[in-house]
Amino acid sequence: MKKALLISVILTLLFPAASSASVESQVIAAFIRNGDVWILQNNKEKQITNSGNIHSPPKWSKDGTWLAYQVEASTEGQSELWTYNLKTRNKKRISDSGHSAEWAPHKNHLSYIKNGILDISDLNRFYNIATGVSDYTWLPDGSGFLLSSSGTLNPDGWSSASLFIKKVGDNYEDIVLFGGVKPFFTLPREIGTNDQNKLIAVYAEQLTYSPSGKWISFVVSPTASWSMDSNMVCAIDKDGKNFEVLDEMILDVGQPKWSPSTDTLAYIAGGGRIVFGFKNKDLKVKEMPVSGTYTPAHYADLDFDWMSDKTLVVSRLKEQAWTNDFSKHPLPALYTLNMVSKKQIKITSPPEGFGDYAPQYIPSIGKLVWLRGTSLTDMKRDLWIGNPDGAEAGEWIRDVEKVVFYTG
Repeated sequence: MKKALLISVILTLLFPAASSASVESQVIAAFIRNGDVWILQNNKEKQITNSGNIHSPPKWSKDGTWLAYQVEASTEGQSELWTYNLKTRNKKRISDSGHSAEWAPHKNHLSYIKNGILDISDLNRFYNIATGVSDYTWLPDGSGFLLSSSGTLNPDGWSSASLFIKKVGDNYEDIVLFGGVKPFFTLPREIGTNDQNKLIAVYAEQLTYSPSGKWISFVVSPTASWSMDSNMVCAIDKDGKNFEVLDEMILDVGQPKWSPSTDTLAYIAGGGRIVFGFKNKDLKVKEMPVSGTYTPAHYADLDFDWMSDKTLVVSRLKEQAWTNDFSKHPLPALYTLNMVSKKQIKITSPPEGFGDYAPQYIPSIGKLVWLRGTSLTDMKRDLWIGNPDGAEAGEWIRDVEKVVFYTG
């Protein structure tokens, strides 16, 4: 026993920080600082761009060798679409105007929307795939797309959004731009949780397949100005038969996320933009087909992430009316939530004047990360890392707007 203890002490003295350093060096991430993309690899930071005009989160390819990002190129909202190769360190402009970029799930081809047309780039040239597209997602096997087409304003009012399936083969040149789609589902003209809480279903966005591929979640929004106050999170089965309106939500607070491996959807319910008060924002979980609410009375949740199929981490604060004095805003801390035991535990205690936002769990290293800053709108927050229970927490990266980890 004494010999084993002596060896342990010697190893600790020789390699005091080996465990922590080795864990962090296993992570690859892209983050935005002062409007530019940076890469974190082998625990070293490298600046990739110098335009100062990047504010949307970058997107990792499935194999982690490519990064796609948007550069705001004009005051009218036009964005150039670029890629960066981590091995060659080469940057390439894919399109002079593109948004909603998504990597294929089975190869390094990039899809994006340009002027309402869905395009695919094989990183050498682009191909037109479908027109009239407002949003989309790849089918889980990469064989095509689930497309969303927005409603239009007609003399009798707004029509509703529609969903379509379009298959694609390996030869994109054979694809017919107009047509070649299979109708999947047309939303009712108005949807809601009850007769008093309805909105016109103009847009269907954030289309996301569940882990099994049997369900699809999406967010239905009215016109742009109304969407600031109320949207509906919905689900539909893969056959387009069983459609359900789950709850009301806003776009600024914790977007719907499926659990890692079960058909369980979490989201933060509650209408009314944040300027109406830090209130009525409740974390809910929909395990098809049952559901539950987990936010305690007199609290509101801002964001969350899954840590396992039965546990979540939540950024939570006390309810409070809105004030234009940002120094008087409530500041959140992180809580863990176990759906089986129903236990909720506060795991961080930020210092006075700071809050903990945007938690993310990194499965590959079993660590929790979050942004610590002075307010919800603070763009110069610091990234912290700790154990899932909040222990051994420490500052990791300074001055971060957004961070996206490669998870494989």
